[in-house]
Amino acid sequence: MIRKFTGFTAVAAAITLTTFAGAEGSDAIAQVAAQATDIPAAEAQLTEEVVPVFVENEVVQELPENEEAETPVSDVPAAEASSLRELVDAMPAAGQLSDELQCLAGAVYFESRGEPLAGQLAVAKVVINRSDDSRWPSSYCGVVYQRAQFSFVKNGRMPRIKTGSSAWKRAQAVARIAHRGLWESSADEAVYFHAKYVKPRWSHRKVAVATIDTHVFYR
Repeated sequence: MIRKFTGFTAVAAAITLTTFAGAEGSDAIAQVAAQATDIPAAEAQLTEEVVPVFVENEVVQELPENEEAETPVSDVPAAEASSLRELVDAMPAAGQLSDELQCLAGAVYFESRGEPLAGQLAVAKVVINRSDDSRWPSSYCGVVYQRAQFSFVKNGRMPRIKTGSSAWKRAQAVARIAHRGLWESSADEAVYFHAKYVKPRWSHRKVAVATIDTHVFYR
């Protein structure tokens, strides 16, 4: 199991709680799939962009760990940030993402790049929370590439990312913030989500923890 949070406890006294919107990108719709199995991250290739889907089936097989080599938390000026926007702007823009953070940032990018930053953080939280739950794969890539979880993944491949875009830069920053636990949100415990304009049958069996913009998050 990869450790997702690094204990940045000094931030809690200085930063206000933030909510986050949309786990499905601008138009994504969460729905239940009949089957869920692992697809290794190593199979991930770039292809055209599609719309994501999230489901609730249990998967217990763990994927190999892929530890992150990132800028130390102490190098990130989180304690001085007064808003999530300010923290995102303060995150290092340079540096290669680990495979795990690449998967996490990819989910943020494809699910919610058109959403407010709080919504992008929400997407990252769901992926992280699932990877910490024994019902799902134990890595970010395992969660993202799990079959029928996100419809932007087709045949184990992630669509092409416009790596020079500001949206990708924000997604990388949000992934780092969520991975390190630098900003709290009202959906910190969420592992499911759907758009407000749909009502999946599984939602009646879950506990709603937050409604953010056009999306509802559940644990």
